[in-house]
Amino acid sequence: MAPDTEPASSLDEVDKQVKAIIQNLYNLIVQSYDYHGTQSAEAMTREIRSLLTSLKSLTRLSCSLPLRLPPEIIAYISDGRNPDIYTREFVELVQRHNQFLKGRAEAFAAFGGVLAAEMMTAMPEVRDDILRVVASTGGHVAALEARPQEV
Repeated sequence: MAPDTEPASSLDEVDKQVKAIIQNLYNLIVQSYDYHGTQSAEAMTREIRSLLTSLKSLTRLSCSLPLRLPPEIIAYISDGRNPDIYTREFVELVQRHNQFLKGRAEAFAAFGGVLAAEMMTAMPEVRDDILRVVASTGGHVAALEARPQEV
């Protein structure tokens, strides 16, 4: 059970750190907008130190998280490209490959039917065996049975 709860607690800690960083940045924005000299500078310095501490903590936590992204995506993002485009291109590639495989499967199924019909014509004595094989492989037996037997 411990391994299942580990990532969740790590993610909760990451969530807390990100919220702390956002709060630090918000405080800096407010302090820079309402700047009043030395007192504001000291408050901003404390806030910047707190921000740096939060960023270091986040970095430390991120090293303990399991990496689930493929290296290709990380490289894609590192090159400054949009990961949504990578995802779209990957999906399109998979769809093209699936269409190709579907066409191949349909061609083999059609070839199986033609082969069975020709074998039944050439060797009528094995007609029952051919029908049994076609039925067990998911072929269209009804179309073959409708063909007249040649003697």
